[in-house]
Amino acid sequence: MSAFDLSEDQQDCLQELINVAMGQASDQLARYLNTFVYLKVPSIEQVKSDQLFDSGHQNLEAIAVVSQGFFGYEGIRGEALLMYQPQDSHRLADLLGYEDDEMSFDEQIIDLSSILTTTFLNVFASQIDNQMSYSAPRLISANQGMVSEHLTQQAFNWDLALKVRISYQVTDYSFNCDMVLLIPEEAIINIKTVIDRILEDF
Repeated sequence: MSAFDLSEDQQDCLQELINVAMGQASDQLARYLNTFVYLKVPSIEQVKSDQLFDSGHQNLEAIAVVSQGFFGYEGIRGEALLMYQPQDSHRLADLLGYEDDEMSFDEQIIDLSSILTTTFLNVFASQIDNQMSYSAPRLISANQGMVSEHLTQQAFNWDLALKVRISYQVTDYSFNCDMVLLIPEEAIINIKTVIDRILEDF
């Protein structure tokens, strides 16, 4: 086992932290959007840099992508990618309560992405006595090459990463999107320290 690998107890603890954060974030989002928000049980996997988009996103060229960095205490950091199907784009204004000509599509999708990212990660951070800061969200070209190039510019070591994928479903608007959290190897080692501290309390 490398320093990066999570033990079974560590992965179970991380999964539970994410599940709790999802439940609270779903409730907060439902209140904000005034509709029911359903979040599927997330997938958590260790991936290499050339496997970041192998599972579930073979058609990345057909997806709009918004990227936003997050940074917490104790070296916890990473990149959040919000991925949207083009057929959902026309539902954004209705979902956010905007008039059709109030904001451009780019502004709408960046606005929604920031809400989805920060709501979940703020709740997650509160569970581990942490606090997140965020870079400005960026709409990036929706193809695998451009997303990979964007990630290489984030000054992270992406040789190995922990990939957490969460699917949002807003049932009243038939709207779906995926949030993919990519946490680089050195940040996972720091998260393990936090998880071990939590496990010691039980």
